[in-house]
Amino acid sequence: MPFKLQGPRRGRMSMTSLIDVIFLLLLFFMLTSTFSKYGEVELMAAGQAQGGADRQMLFVTLAASGLALNGQPVDLGRIADLVRSQPQDGGGHLVLISPDDRVSAQALVDLLATLRQVEKLQTVVLG
Repeated sequence: MPFKLQGPRRGRMSMTSLIDVIFLLLLFFMLTSTFSKYGEVELMAAGQAQGGADRQMLFVTLAASGLALNGQPVDLGRIADLVRSQPQDGGGHLVLISPDDRVSAQALVDLLATLRQVEKLQTVVLG
């Protein structure tokens, strides 16, 4: 009775199926990732007070119910125009922003991005 000591010969493994799987994974991750544009907001560390007396101070309250400029309710789209229309003493405006605890960070970023349109404006986030 003859014995076969060698097992069946294995053929060469094709790399085509592996490449297909890699491309499918690449396609999956490309389609499921978000393609949103990330905006940057400049934040400055607190420093010494400089010329606070010659700036027009405005107080913005950011609450879950909406915005208020000096106690008057305003819309986010109009706040930049309202800040520009406030009288200033040459040094520009100083806007103090007081966010509520229930307000999302995105609402604060939207407000800062809107206020960035105003020239000679310094913003301070309280709290």
